[in-house]
Order: sequence, then C-alpha cells, then structure tokens
Amino acid sequence: MVMFATILIMSLLAVAVCAAAFAAATRDEASRQPQPERRLAVAPPRFFADPAARPAGGSLVPVEVLLSQIERHVRLEQAAAEDYLDVPTPDALHSRTTSPFLN
Repeated sequence: MVMFATILIMSLLAVAVCAAAFAAATRDEASRQPQPERRLAVAPPRFFADPAARPAGGSLVPVEVLLSQIERHVRLEQAAAEDYLDVPTPDALHSRTTSPFLN
C-alpha cells in the first residue's frame, strides 16, 4: 500500500510540474496584444519573363502554327512511348526523339 501511495503522489507531483511549465510557456502568448496582420508587397506574377522583355511586335508566330507544332510533338512522344511499351529495351528507353522539342 505504501508503494501505491508513493507512486500516486509522485505522479500527481509530475502532473503539477508539467501544468506549471505549460502555464509559464503560454502566459506570454496570452498577455500579448493582438497585432494587425502584416501584408507584404508582392510584385505581380510573371510567367517566365518580365513583360518588358517581350520581343518586338513584328516577329510573333501565329497561334495555329504553335498548336500544330505542339500536337505534332505530342503525337511523336506518344508513338515513342507505344514503341517502348511494345519492346521495352534500354536502347529504346534512351533513344532520341524525332521531335524538334527537347524534353
């Protein structure tokens, strides 16, 4: 019975010490005044480049040409993937594509 009482008293003492430490750690947060939210000045988002770095007006490529090039590239990559799935070899995996775009 004495052993049980000793364990119980030591456990209550440990809980009291932990509660006091927790109260001391959180006391500073409760006494602080709520501060207004700070907002950082963020530059407008840019996609890959500065808007001032655009090329001169006369050299723009039509959207249809770009779309056809992308579609051709996708078809070539799909064909290469299908060829690799048919016969998976290390040479087929690391072979160069015929597409002008690099991955």
